[in-house]
Amino acid sequence: MIVSLIAAMAENRVIGSRGSLPWHLPKDMRRFKTLTTDHAVVMGRKTFETLTQPLPQRRNIVITSNREYRAAGAEVVHGLDEALALVGHEEEVFVAGGGQVYRLALPHASRIYLTVVHATYDGDAFFPEFPEGDWLLVSDHTFPTDERHAVPFSFREYHRPTPSRGVPVSKKKLDGS
Repeated sequence: MIVSLIAAMAENRVIGSRGSLPWHLPKDMRRFKTLTTDHAVVMGRKTFETLTQPLPQRRNIVITSNREYRAAGAEVVHGLDEALALVGHEEEVFVAGGGQVYRLALPHASRIYLTVVHATYDGDAFFPEFPEGDWLLVSDHTFPTDERHAVPFSFREYHRPTPSRGVPVSKKKLDGS
């Protein structure tokens, strides 16, 4: 099973502020939907509660320490190991936040789909530091501001090289022009 983290973060690693995204990037929302549709999506309780409804066409799995917590349209588990065991037969599972869940999942991840918002924001949730030198940057597409996107941003995809997966040894950077 491939464990993939999927996130959008500002240059100062902010991923959220008071339960919402501090930016509006329609292309990023489309990318999230395209990548995660028909897959399991694991998220923390706070992230789940920011949604207006469970993510459609996806298996929603919510991690919480609250044993009494119930979430309509989602499966509730009480730890990352339990979540991963639940989806062990899946080809790829996506971890969609928040900051604490990303930190727990990072050691298990073999891919990171990261949108980098080229600005800084105040916030209270952060994407964890990860040793970028231990990951291969396999794509990097940058988008300028336009009528629908107030700030420039980049879509980056990282793969963790492992001998058993046969990941190429050279780094590749795409400009996305």
